Amino acid sequence: MHREQILPGSRTIEEWERVLSTASGIDDIGDRMQFLSGHFLDTAYAEATLVGDEETTETFVINLERVDCMTFIEYVEAMRLSASFDEFKGNLRRVRYKSGIVDYSARNHFFSDWRDCNADLIEDITDRVGGARTVGMIKRLNVKMDGSPFLPGIQPFVREIRYISSVSIDPEVIENLEIGCYIGIFADSEGLDVTHTGITVRKDNALYLRHASSRPEYRRVIDQDFREYIAGKPGIVVFRPRRQRS
Repeated sequence: MHREQILPGSRTIEEWERVLSTASGIDDIGDRMQFLSGHFLDTAYAEATLVGDEETTETFVINLERVDCMTFIEYVEAMRLSASFDEFKGNLRRVRYKSGIVDYSARNHFFSDWRDCNADLIEDITDRVGGARTVGMIKRLNVKMDGSPFLPGIQPFVREIRYISSVSIDPEVIENLEIGCYIGIFADSEGLDVTHTGITVRKDNALYLRHASSRPEYRRVIDQDFREYIAGKPGIVVFRPRRQRS
């Protein structure tokens, strides 16, 4: 039996129960995603909130006090599948770990793991959003330029990453981005698929990226104008939550 650590943050578990119950009644996936992710606005940013590595036994962590860009989207994805906190716990195991097995070696460390290992939950719609603007790159992940791993204990592997270059993101691409899409900022460096993640939301008909920012002036979950944020970045990878059968 794995160990658990649950930190509900500024809300009690009972309050999260009410949030999840309300969200489960929102039929549109994008609206549900925007509603749920909005409950994380201003949540503090922190790296390394998960417990487990090559030498440390994995603990199943739910830390709603502090998030990084990956745990933020993990929590939102698990919540959008859940009508109660117990369901959320089960779905988080399903989202975070391959086959739901709580183990460091089974953790979905990379954004693109969602595409390959959570295909029942997530689809890669980068080509659909970008059309002919979309390009692919074969990458060897988890290997730094000097040959050392980003994540010790995890074997390197090869994967194609499809992305839309930022210079190709025009009004048509913006229009194709629905609310509630998961965005990965494509990594043009070796060994990584993306360098950051977030969720698309709309306010006053404008597209924003809701994300856990590590920048010193923010260090919290914020909304930023999508076009402004993406400018100067290498490109984007776009995933979409799949509708689940009742």
